[in-house]
Amino acid sequence: MQITKNILMIEPINFRYNEQTAVNNYYQKVLDNLTPEMVQKKALKEFKDLVIKLEDVGVNVIVVKDTDFPDTPDSIFPNNWVSFHASGKICLFPMCAENRRVERRKDIFDTLKHKYFFLVNDIIDLSYFEKENKFLEGTGSMILDRTNKICYAAISVRTERISLMEFCKQFDYKPICFIANQDVKGKRMPIYHTNVMMCVADRFVVICLDSIDNNKERKLVVESILNSGKEIIEISEEQKNRFAGNMLQVLGDNQIYLIMSESAYNCLDIKQINKIEKHCKIIYSALDTIEACGGGSARCMMAEVFLPKN
Repeated sequence: MQITKNILMIEPINFRYNEQTAVNNYYQKVLDNLTPEMVQKKALKEFKDLVIKLEDVGVNVIVVKDTDFPDTPDSIFPNNWVSFHASGKICLFPMCAENRRVERRKDIFDTLKHKYFFLVNDIIDLSYFEKENKFLEGTGSMILDRTNKICYAAISVRTERISLMEFCKQFDYKPICFIANQDVKGKRMPIYHTNVMMCVADRFVVICLDSIDNNKERKLVVESILNSGKEIIEISEEQKNRFAGNMLQVLGDNQIYLIMSESAYNCLDIKQINKIEKHCKIIYSALDTIEACGGGSARCMMAEVFLPKN
C-alpha cells in the first residue's frame, strides 16, 4: 500500500532557523523582522492549521508535543529520523546535524503501541552510520514507492550510498540513485533532500526532472516511473524552489488527498492541477514561516505510520 490515513506529527515548542542544517539546506532563510518567539508562534499556528485540515477530512493525525529539552529546532520534521512499515518494523536514521540526532525519541513508539495499539515487531537502527559520516535522512532522503518496492534517492551529503544500500537490503527495496541539483549563486549544487524535487503517489509522480542534469540518470528515473505504471507530472525548477515537489498523498474518509503548502499550490499551473485532480483531491495550507526558517514543507512534517494494528 502506498498511502495511509495514520500520520505522526510533532508539535513544535522552540521552532527556529537551525544554523546546523543551513550549511547545506539552501532553502532556509533568516527572518530578520521576527523575534524567536514570533517565529515559534507563527510556526505553531501553521502547524495547527494543517492538523485541523487533515483531521477535517478524516486523516488520523497522531500529534506528539516536542519537549523543552534537548534543543530540537527542527523537530517539526519527523519524517527525517524515522519511518514506519507495514511489516511492523521501524527504522531509525543517521542524521547529519548533531542537534537533529536528539530528535529520535523511542518514547513515541510506546505511545504508538499502548495508546494507538500499533504493532511493533522490530526496530532497525541505522544511526550507527553517523560515526562514519554516512547519513540517510529518512523519507526526506528517500522517496519510497512502497507498492513496487522502489527507493528513489538523490545522492547528497545527507543521502549517502552505503547507508542507503543498507536500508534497501533491510527492507527489500530496489534503489534508483541519481544526482539532483539546484542553482546556488551561479553554481549547480546537490539538493539536500530528494523529497524537495519528487513525490510518489499511488498512480502518479510529481517530479522536477530538470534538476537531474545527467541524461542517463534522468532516463533511468523516467523509465522506472513509467514501468511502475505511474503518470509523470513535471514541475519546473522554479516551482520546486517553492516546494511544489514536497507533497504527500494521504487517505481520509474513503477519499485520497494530496497534501501541499499554499506556496506549492499557488505556483502550479492549471494543467498541473488538473492532472493531479484527475487522481485525487488537493489540500493546501499556508506554511510560510516553516518553509522559510526550516527549509522544509508539508511532506517533511508528516511521518506516515504504516504499522499494523494489534
